[in-house]
Amino acid sequence: MENFDFYDAPRIPLLGEDAPAFKCASTTGPLDFPTDYEGKWVVLFSHPADFTPVCTTEFIGFQEKKSEFDKRNTELIGYSVDWIQSHIAWVRNIKEKFNVDITFPIAAHPSIAVNYGMMQPSADDSHTVRAVFVINPKGKIAAIMYYPLANGRSIDEILRLVDSLQMTANHGRATPANWPNNTIFGSDVIVPPASTVKEAEENPKKYESKDWYLCTEKMPK
Repeated sequence: MENFDFYDAPRIPLLGEDAPAFKCASTTGPLDFPTDYEGKWVVLFSHPADFTPVCTTEFIGFQEKKSEFDKRNTELIGYSVDWIQSHIAWVRNIKEKFNVDITFPIAAHPSIAVNYGMMQPSADDSHTVRAVFVINPKGKIAAIMYYPLANGRSIDEILRLVDSLQMTANHGRATPANWPNNTIFGSDVIVPPASTVKEAEENPKKYESKDWYLCTEKMPK
């Protein structure tokens, strides 16, 4: 495990910025990000360390949903600050104990933890927090989620977030709370709010409307 100088670490990348590039070893071979992932969505997620119980359940959970991410043109990249040999041993252990093959890469390079702000000394001074970065096909940060070390993530929520981000990117529509299972709107999506008085008058005639500022339509296929 690497030692980190937090005073020299760059700030956490922000939404809309370029995702920090990296070249490193992984459990599936060398990675060159973002070059290897051009035209793809990416979910980059960190773990405190290999051979930890919560992380093991999350890796199994991501693998179980990998085909769903594939359908969404979305690649998974796992990460912790441990070295590649530890990653390999952990993947082998998960196969032995749970009969689950981890087929997505687990990246190994300390700079990833620093450049993505995964090391947070107030939480832990030697392990990464549970960070999730959703990165769009242009290599931009589309969404960020952080969890503490003790609390496992919902893989279904990450899938839902990818769906929501792709709805906005592909169709220019927003999504309501708990979409696609909103208690009022169901799977309908939100039309951009009116930006002129004329649009405020016309939008309720063109779309389903609760009021001029909240118009919806059926979810595009």
